[in-house]
Amino acid sequence: MLNDFVRQITRRHFFSRTAAGLGGAALAHLLAADSARASAAPSGAMTQFHHPPQAKRVIYLFMSGGPSQIDLFDYKPLLNERHGEELPDSVRQGQRLTGMSGNQASLPLAGSAFKFQQHGHAGAWISELLPHTAGVADELCFIKSMHTQAINHDPAITFFQTGSQIAGRPSIGAWLSYGLGSANENLPAFCVLVTKDKGGQPLYERLWGSGFLPATHQGVQFRSGKDAVLYLANPDGITSAGRRKMLDRLQELHQLQYEQTLDPAIAARIEQYEMAFRMQSSMPEVTNFADEPDHVLEMYGPDVRTPGTFAANCLLARRLVERNVRFVQLFHKDWDHHGGLPGGIRQECQQTDQACGALIRDLKQRGMLADTLVVWGGEFGRTSYSQGKLTATNYGRDHHPRCFTMWLAGGGIRPGISYGRTDPYSYNIESDPVQIHDLHATMLHLLGIDHQQLTYKHQGRRYRLTDVHGLVVKDLCA
Repeated sequence: MLNDFVRQITRRHFFSRTAAGLGGAALAHLLAADSARASAAPSGAMTQFHHPPQAKRVIYLFMSGGPSQIDLFDYKPLLNERHGEELPDSVRQGQRLTGMSGNQASLPLAGSAFKFQQHGHAGAWISELLPHTAGVADELCFIKSMHTQAINHDPAITFFQTGSQIAGRPSIGAWLSYGLGSANENLPAFCVLVTKDKGGQPLYERLWGSGFLPATHQGVQFRSGKDAVLYLANPDGITSAGRRKMLDRLQELHQLQYEQTLDPAIAARIEQYEMAFRMQSSMPEVTNFADEPDHVLEMYGPDVRTPGTFAANCLLARRLVERNVRFVQLFHKDWDHHGGLPGGIRQECQQTDQACGALIRDLKQRGMLADTLVVWGGEFGRTSYSQGKLTATNYGRDHHPRCFTMWLAGGGIRPGISYGRTDPYSYNIESDPVQIHDLHATMLHLLGIDHQQLTYKHQGRRYRLTDVHGLVVKDLCA
């Protein structure tokens, strides 16, 4: 009898029997005073930072499909000199190729069709395709030596977003929401913006999902239609006061169910309902650009006036982080150029370059770049040889996980540097390799988090974003 009694007095059961129970505690937290919400201390699983943070928030510009580092940032004049020659065996070193080019009779080297120039005080090499990015070169830190284990899109994108090639782990934004909590209780801690009307590889909601973390930490996707967030608006005939009464009664029913089942998902459900109610008033304000001056809109380019474009999403990202949203993830698809690369990559750069440069300038002029970490990059790079037919003006490039380029800015990153080096063919890394776990560890470090200490126990094991890997790349940190 005693053992039966002890088994019933679990921690969850204790909370369910006190005051309004765990659901009430969650609701009380959500309705806490503004002064408490404005506290500098984390409001999530972490009660304090592991070390002083340099960044308060992140904007992650994910270029889905794998942009070609050779045509954007990794200037390789030798490829132009040896255009059309066979990829040397001494460079390939027997490394695996994808099934899309592995059966080609020839692997001809393909020089870039675009001109490069040096920009900024450090003389960063940047393609003519990116004049606006080049204009902020002194704010950027280029990582030329990124590499990954994944060679196909889905596991490669999943790896970047969750730290694992296998689906089911929490996304990086969910980890930050879990660890640091929200700094604005009227908006989600983790927001997702996907450029509308884009082709290319599909994107799945699990890429911004919460995995085994509570569902309240998953990313909330904003859309370009009438309702920025689906199912947020009240149906016709339902007033705000009526919705409030309904939620109050629903919370009481959920509390009764929780006391019977001790299911923590019920508390998460209460919290999501309350967040949705508060977002009914916060969303129209944050998504309405009417208060933005013309010179700011012009800086982002003409597409900014069309909701759902990359430019509009960049401006919306700035407005979200301005309101202390922790993590804003932008996805822009269609960088997968197996053929017709010169035309395809030019189009993607035209859609993204001006807004990227504007975002950096906009954050800086508002004094926000210093504590906002901006990350740009895709899931892998592209090959130095051509996939398919090579001509004087046209070529394609296959997936290349061995080396590729990303850039970071603000939030404690050393500006105006290029880190790491690839060989003259941009095929292998020659110095300072950076793997995905290292990137994640460094991002968390800048946010005041020791990546080894932010863990969550699931099925008897303590998991973390970096799994059992990852080193902070201190040379990237200011």
